[in-house]
Amino acid sequence: MSSPNSATTYLAEQKKTTNKELATEWVLLEELYNEKLWNELTIKLHTFVKHPALRDEKLLLELYNQFITTFESKINPFGLVEICAVIVENIVNKDEAVAFLEKLKEKVKICDEAIWLCKVLQGQLYLEFLNDLESTKKIIEDLKDVLDQAGNVTPVHGKYYMLAAQYYRVVGQHADYYRCGLQFLGCSIDEFPKDQWPQQAFFLGLAALLGDGVYNIGELLAHPVLQSLVGTENEWLVELLRAFNSGDINKFEAMKTTWYQIADLAAHEVKLRQKISLLCLMEMTFKRPANHKTLTFEEIAAETKLPMKEVELLIMKALAQGLVRGAIDQVAGVVNMTWVQPRVLDRQQIAGMAKTLDVWMDSITDMEKLIETRAKEILTN
Repeated sequence: MSSPNSATTYLAEQKKTTNKELATEWVLLEELYNEKLWNELTIKLHTFVKHPALRDEKLLLELYNQFITTFESKINPFGLVEICAVIVENIVNKDEAVAFLEKLKEKVKICDEAIWLCKVLQGQLYLEFLNDLESTKKIIEDLKDVLDQAGNVTPVHGKYYMLAAQYYRVVGQHADYYRCGLQFLGCSIDEFPKDQWPQQAFFLGLAALLGDGVYNIGELLAHPVLQSLVGTENEWLVELLRAFNSGDINKFEAMKTTWYQIADLAAHEVKLRQKISLLCLMEMTFKRPANHKTLTFEEIAAETKLPMKEVELLIMKALAQGLVRGAIDQVAGVVNMTWVQPRVLDRQQIAGMAKTLDVWMDSITDMEKLIETRAKEILTN
């Protein structure tokens, strides 16, 4: 660690050797340092290290070693890591950058959030520069339960979910990418650059279609990031997602010439067909009134466009995955549904549910009138 005297000498040198604009900044840093205004100094450094004239490994490391180290124990640990994140970004040798963060973790160990951020930064280096997927995976797994149990959303959550999403996309785990991608947007949508929305929406859309166990597509359809695809060459993906969400197999087949041009979708055509068939069955169950949830195999075959011999297997898959609940009557060739998995609904589905509620209320009103009439007959006799 440098001494306070060496820090003063360093600041004096910088004021003389840098350009006029930067010299003013150095003067302000010196004033804050001399007055021991550590919080204000931390805030100032957070923006100062991002100055274009300082985007150099040697300059930033000198700033850290000769100046920041003289008071790093006095400032907010999380703020220190945020400042060092910019320094790490500019270290050319990424193995050395990882080692820098490892030492920093020891210095900020009194603050959980600061340690978490150090680990996320290390994970980004492993994934983006060192191609060390195993080390990235370990960091993601180590932090998962810790962040889930944090009790509230911290500034680290968004960065963690972005790291996890990037990792899962690289290794092809579509469902995990979809989950973490949505969680990232839930934490950091205001900070996420809008010019990156279309790409994120496209990747999330593909993950929703290809992810095993992903049936709540309405959650993505309701998110504003998806609207960034409107007016782009990938706008068709929004329509395809709507088709899946409502189990519209006719729309799915009509759009085949478009979605089949995407290699990942073309390679998983059978899987996509199975998913939309399950969603179609869920939609059929959802649309039925509460007192008429019996579906015949013929009705299911007609809606899903499956051969009769495959209908029972489709129902069994839906029951096994917890998408619906009910009982199959093989003799009668029907399934008696009692429940369908809750999902985020689009406007059309909500309108359909409203109609169902209207019918239900009418039935209750009719029953009340019938009871009143019968009660009068009993009382007058």
